[in-house]
Amino acid sequence: MHTKPLPKIHFITLGCAKNIVDSERIVRQLQGNGCDVVHNGALSPCDVVIVNTCGFIEKAKEESIDWILELISWKKQGKVKQVYVIGCLVERYRAILQKEFPEVDAFFGTEAVKPLLKRLQLDYKRHLVGERQLSTPKHYAYLKISEGCNRKCAFCAIPLMRGRHRSLPIETLIEEARWLIHQGVKELILIAQDLSFYGIDLYKKPMLPSLVERLAQLPGLQWLRLHYLYPSGFPMELLEVMKSNDVVVPYLDIPLQHVSDRVLRRMRRGTTKKRICHLIETIRKELPNAVIRTTFLVGFPGESEKDFEELLDFMQTYRLERVGAFMYSHEEGTHAYQHYEDDVPLLVKEERYERLMQLQQTISLEWNQRWIGKRLKVLVDRVEENIAYGRTPWDSPEVDNEVIIQGVNGVKVGDFYEVVIEDALPYDLVARGGLEPPTSGL
Repeated sequence: MHTKPLPKIHFITLGCAKNIVDSERIVRQLQGNGCDVVHNGALSPCDVVIVNTCGFIEKAKEESIDWILELISWKKQGKVKQVYVIGCLVERYRAILQKEFPEVDAFFGTEAVKPLLKRLQLDYKRHLVGERQLSTPKHYAYLKISEGCNRKCAFCAIPLMRGRHRSLPIETLIEEARWLIHQGVKELILIAQDLSFYGIDLYKKPMLPSLVERLAQLPGLQWLRLHYLYPSGFPMELLEVMKSNDVVVPYLDIPLQHVSDRVLRRMRRGTTKKRICHLIETIRKELPNAVIRTTFLVGFPGESEKDFEELLDFMQTYRLERVGAFMYSHEEGTHAYQHYEDDVPLLVKEERYERLMQLQQTISLEWNQRWIGKRLKVLVDRVEENIAYGRTPWDSPEVDNEVIIQGVNGVKVGDFYEVVIEDALPYDLVARGGLEPPTSGL
């Protein structure tokens, strides 16, 4: 029994979708203890603030530090009584953070839920395992199928923060998915550091195709989307599963990072340009309606202008529909930090980034223009006045295109509609009114 009032808590989540899932689980535990919790809302005076940090690259670290400083300021002003910092930044820099920010009441790493609850004198509710307080719109949710990563990419600090790959059992994931669908979720987005490796640690073989097939059969699930499929060891059986299950949207997120063999070797990506091209060509052949999302890393140590031009040539040839890019960040503890000099000047990194994204803007506009005058199925994510914002099966929330539907009335968030595309922008489609419930297919 608690002898004092339960704390009013504000929870802040920074970083990726995997962090969002972690936070949603913790918030559910806090609420299960009777706490009043606001997650990512406007910051207001409260008893406790918890910030779940990101420590992936320099900009993410800076954002996390800025939040810590802001919360310390709130504490000094008496607007908040206690400040707790958890997550990836703590895993990487715990000792430094404890020294630099003594005003923070406690630091916890990525496995924060139990020690955090104990510090707050709250109970760990075992019957709530697998449940989350969703912070996404209720019609979609992320399903994290594994933790950690066994890859040895030279630029990546994730294994330092998240440890080795650990798959969750299929039955555990099926139960969590059922619970999410019962809450009203229509779209599940599978995430992990590396979907391709799923199941190898538990079942001694890749099990992603089997998991996807099981999830696709769940009643009530309408879209199933796959993020973060490592190209090396890509489970080719997955393509057959996708072809035979309409619930699995024709969308594959495959972070390629580069295509120059010289750069790929230095990055320790475990693949070659030839294998990457073969993978893309196979997907195009087996799933002609699919879009491929990827990310490229520019300015990696030793990347020459020739290497970069090779990457641009690849983009021109294969014309991947969804592309994001990052500039290389020299991260402590990584193989690249220990063995390479960060020798590509910042101005060169920025120039290459701009050239790459300008090319992708042209490719994306070309892709979007093909849909003018055609009907597409969209899922509405939000409505603002008389404008609805939806997504096609080829678009993931937050990172991809939207369909801007103007002049609408009575449209419900979380429902599917068919719209006629009237215009195309580089990263969005435009439709007007005339929404109808979808018939079938795309």
